[in-house]
Amino acid sequence: MIFKRSLLQELFSTAFATFLVLVGIVIAQRIAYYLGFAARGSLASDAINALLGFSLLKFLPMLLSLTIFLSVLLTLSRWHRDSEMVVWFSSGLGLSAWVRPVLAFSLPIIAVIALLSLFVAPWATEKGMEFRDQLASRDELAAISPGVFKESSHADRVYFVESLNALGSTVKNIFVQSFQHQKLGIMVAQSGYRTTERNGDTFLVMSNGRRYEGKRDSPEFSVTEFERYAIRIEPNEVQHDPPTAKSKSSQELLQTHNSDNNAELQWRLAMPISAFVLVLLAIPLSFVDPRAGRSANMIMALLIYIIYNNLLSIMQAWVAQGKLNPMIGLWPVHGFVLALAVYLFYRRLFLLPLLPRFARR
Repeated sequence: MIFKRSLLQELFSTAFATFLVLVGIVIAQRIAYYLGFAARGSLASDAINALLGFSLLKFLPMLLSLTIFLSVLLTLSRWHRDSEMVVWFSSGLGLSAWVRPVLAFSLPIIAVIALLSLFVAPWATEKGMEFRDQLASRDELAAISPGVFKESSHADRVYFVESLNALGSTVKNIFVQSFQHQKLGIMVAQSGYRTTERNGDTFLVMSNGRRYEGKRDSPEFSVTEFERYAIRIEPNEVQHDPPTAKSKSSQELLQTHNSDNNAELQWRLAMPISAFVLVLLAIPLSFVDPRAGRSANMIMALLIYIIYNNLLSIMQAWVAQGKLNPMIGLWPVHGFVLALAVYLFYRRLFLLPLLPRFARR
């Protein structure tokens, strides 16, 4: 049918553009977030891409859900606004005729959302936590960025390097300040590199420099010139936190029943269910009333989306706290929004057939 083919074509093109915009917003926000840590020296710059990838995988179910909701809403709103809906209604097509092509467009994406929510997002959360533990276990030299002062974890040393060579193996113009045995030591060197001995000890080796040493309250300092000076870097000891419910696989959540696991499983199931309900809700919400303005339905739809997600979060918290029976879970919220969609369908089915008559006037 012509209208189904044109509707699906416009839905896919709108979804593609909407998804790119949403992904761009998330990437820009996360990059700014991680760059703030990298600028303070608490995160190595080479770790940003990996953390960004894990974050994007975790956000994908929500991004795809919002994508199909906005795609259906924007496409059908344009058809209402440009009077294309009047043509189809005059041809004898009711509002319910849009359900099948919209579901044909959205159901494959909802299946992907379910796959991501139940399997991929927990895996990304687990790997992200493991990667953060690996970053935390790296010694203090790994987080040094050129042009940034970096304080050691024990606050007894301050590092500064001006630049790196093309391969990143040698640093130039090094400054190291240390405080040991009640004495302040300052070392400057033209170049340096990192080396690891056979026993696993890591050293920062500086070449062609000077060492100034003395007490803070005394003007007497000793100056020593050196061709090679090595500083032992203490490894970081990291306490690994136990896995959270978000990082557990769906199979583990099913096997181990407690409040946190039940709440997390309910949330993962809520992602595809809410996407399905929102797609159905977008069909009657797309109706544009010329007297109410072009953006009135869009504002209402976004408000419903925000309230829907917030209610799901509140109910999930109640399940995690043991205030709500997991058998009830998040289903009342889904039922309420689905009932709202049914009501809007009922209302539009009685109001929309009058539109062709008004159009002829």
